[in-house]
Amino acid sequence: MEEYFGNELVKKFEEMMENNDEFYFDTEELEDIIVYYLELGDFNYADTAVNYGLRLHPNSLGIKIKKLEVLLEWEEYNMAKELIDELKGSSMENTDFLVCYAKYYSNLGNPRKSIEICKKALELREEENFLHNFIADEYVNLGDPFNALKNYKKALQEDPTDDYALENCMVCFNDLNRSEEAITFLNEYLDEFAYSETAWLEYGQFYFNKKNYEEAIKGYDYLLAINSNSVGVYANKAACYEALGKYQDAIDVYKEMLELEYTQAFTYYKIGLCHKALKQPILALNAFQKSLREDPQFYLAMMEQSYLYEEMGGMSEALHFAKEATQLNETNLDYQKRLAFLFIDSGKFEESLSCLDKLVEAEPSRFYNWYAYSEVLMLLGEYGEAVDILMKALKKHDRAELYYQLSNCYFNLKNQEKGVESLQQALSLDPSLAPDMQKKYPFIKDEVKKAKAKVKKKN
Repeated sequence: MEEYFGNELVKKFEEMMENNDEFYFDTEELEDIIVYYLELGDFNYADTAVNYGLRLHPNSLGIKIKKLEVLLEWEEYNMAKELIDELKGSSMENTDFLVCYAKYYSNLGNPRKSIEICKKALELREEENFLHNFIADEYVNLGDPFNALKNYKKALQEDPTDDYALENCMVCFNDLNRSEEAITFLNEYLDEFAYSETAWLEYGQFYFNKKNYEEAIKGYDYLLAINSNSVGVYANKAACYEALGKYQDAIDVYKEMLELEYTQAFTYYKIGLCHKALKQPILALNAFQKSLREDPQFYLAMMEQSYLYEEMGGMSEALHFAKEATQLNETNLDYQKRLAFLFIDSGKFEESLSCLDKLVEAEPSRFYNWYAYSEVLMLLGEYGEAVDILMKALKKHDRAELYYQLSNCYFNLKNQEKGVESLQQALSLDPSLAPDMQKKYPFIKDEVKKAKAKVKKKN
């Protein structure tokens, strides 16, 4: 990080700008300053340095190429094309220009032209690792993992420590369904570079994806032997133990993780899930509570506490934590369904309506959302509102159950004619439901007999 905090050239340039001074910098110094800002992602300052540089050195190819980089970052493609046309005659032997030229076509969605330019740049024998990665990325954009793999391998030959190329080689092997070649390639790489953390991580992930969790754990153990502070690797290793059903081993790994990480809420949550799988509800609750102490808004831990309290018969606590979790994650339909169930189970029908309303709006194709909504409205005696909901439901689902419900609403609203009409429709769709519906809605018991007789006569 020293170049970011101890760059004397940059300090001098920034002091000059702050004090409205004018200092002389040679082209090489200005290019270094511009590169610093480009790497930092501060394109405004990079542009300022470019413009100042061009005032001092208006014919500098290097600074003009840096100007092109800034224009591409800002997606100013018309201006970039003008500058490319200006520079083409003098810069086709300049690797930095050719990279910008290739990036211009890449950004415009023309990977073939971009590859063509990169191949010209390779003839200059500079930045070969970068260029092979660039070409490989463009082949990925073309949906050509075969040629992408070839170029990622070439990038890796130029720089065997290139983690980006190594990771993408494995992605390409996977896209090509060449798993045997992938693991052979990886083993050969590890034979030569046994201390590569990326390679051991890929080894573990390869076997994890193959559900060979024991072999995956070996890979993660090698990585942790190299770097015991790799927090994410502990999580991967614990996930292997969970997949094997070895929940206590997973807990032990998660506890090792706790000693290394700053944000511990998710790890306590995972420990809680493992205790839950081991049928240890008290220990699970304890872990979920620790998770919430770390992050009071961690809704996953809240909902898990809700499930545990329900299993233990603590329905009021189950409802409390479900409400808290759902308030923090209102778009989660599973949470809305659970909260609606718990409200209904506790006799809080009025409170369940907001959940049911969200469900029918988000999932109108699910029949039981409508059925439950109208059922609760009838339990509250809101037969008029229930009719409105049922009419909307029937536009989506022509189901007998809805007509039975509708008939019950009309009978309760003293609208005998529409009640009978709805009941006849229900019986014509599915008469086998009548006995259950009569038990649910005693109001329609006598009407069923009359309606059945009418249907029979009609038939």
